Amino acid sequence: MAAGPTGSTCQELKDAYQGSACCNSNLTQTTSYHVDTSAKKTVLATHGAGMNICHGKKPVGAAWDNFACLLNGTVQAFEQSGANVTVGYQGQLGTNHTPITSSYFSAGLCPVNVHWHLGAEHYSAGEFDEFGSSPTTPVGTAGTETYTAGRRLAAAPVRAGFQCRHYNELDHRFTTEYNWKYCTNTKVGETYEVHWPHSAAGMCGTPNQFQSPFYDGVFCNDAAVALVLAGALPTSAAIGVQAQVFTIVNDENYYYPDLMRGAIQEGDRWSDVAKYTGSTTGTSRDNTVCSQYGPLTWQVDRKCHLISASSFDKMCKDMLTQRDDMSSDTHPHGSRALVADELAANNLQRL
Repeated sequence: MAAGPTGSTCQELKDAYQGSACCNSNLTQTTSYHVDTSAKKTVLATHGAGMNICHGKKPVGAAWDNFACLLNGTVQAFEQSGANVTVGYQGQLGTNHTPITSSYFSAGLCPVNVHWHLGAEHYSAGEFDEFGSSPTTPVGTAGTETYTAGRRLAAAPVRAGFQCRHYNELDHRFTTEYNWKYCTNTKVGETYEVHWPHSAAGMCGTPNQFQSPFYDGVFCNDAAVALVLAGALPTSAAIGVQAQVFTIVNDENYYYPDLMRGAIQEGDRWSDVAKYTGSTTGTSRDNTVCSQYGPLTWQVDRKCHLISASSFDKMCKDMLTQRDDMSSDTHPHGSRALVADELAANNLQRL
């Protein structure tokens, strides 16, 4: 669906959005509702003022459902994520897909979402691996199939990924809790992998650029999506994710003011980046059940960095000012199990 043109009447907006719209004469304060015909329900389509034309753009149906990674013992999935990104590692799954090796910006992609996972979904030996730890994850347990022990970080159990090696229980920076105002279930001392999904089909440079779920933003621009579906633009060239891993400290020396819009690329941050093709992640997938969203490019910082709790809270504050309601992403998500070698791409590049 296209956005209503400037000067559209409320009735024209209702027709264009196949639902109802309430707006003032200047169209500056608009609340719209979109009828999701696939789910046969009416849902609130905006957060704040204006039309959110990306709402409900996430493709659904059997073609997008998770599916068995193996069929009769043979891999039937394309390459999956998150993978081992240690220098020298290569997956065993042959692929003809090529990751974006330039910046996403120069490739015509923009960020459409930010969210983070408890622990790292990727594995980088010596940085975030099974020998890291956190207040809730003892050494040797990170990245296992168990859920977080001890202090619960969410209302429901959340699977912990790999941990960084920075945590020190004798250092007050890792143990003095921060007075969180905007992020929820996020803790000082924990390791989090932050993801910034990017898309050539995002509503780049508009109030609708950032979306939750991120799929709405990734698939928002119908014209760009049509190019991908027609085979004119490979998915790995149209969709990418930046990933950067942090341990949170209560120390303002590690403050960064704009975590929302992409990975930090200063100093030693983003100096050693793995680039490969894979899939979407999340705990609904593992080495038995695979994602059908992809192949897409991943660019992953191999190093773990310290970041102040206030940087994360500022990010959550920024998320909550977007047109779309991003509150569902202001807490850590669970981490997918590390992708098995036979499901990981053999095109890992270090650039």
